[in-house]
Amino acid sequence: MRRTQIYLTEREQMAVKSIARRLGKTQSEVIRTAVDRFIDRESPLTRLDLLRSARGLWSDRRDLPDADALRREWDRLEPGADGS
Repeated sequence: MRRTQIYLTEREQMAVKSIARRLGKTQSEVIRTAVDRFIDRESPLTRLDLLRSARGLWSDRRDLPDADALRREWDRLEPGADGS
């Protein structure tokens, strides 16, 4: 682990202190947890992995409408799609 110095606003510092007290953790632990969550959420690789893992999730479902048929219907209903 590496030591890092950061600047927090008074509001941020008070909130971190309050959360740490409530959770029984140090302020450093709370900040590291927040940074880890931010990294997980913002990491493009992680988001891509999540999308890939969801691929085919509903492939066995038979109660869902046919996406191609829906698209054809939407195209048919779109103003100007029939040349008018």
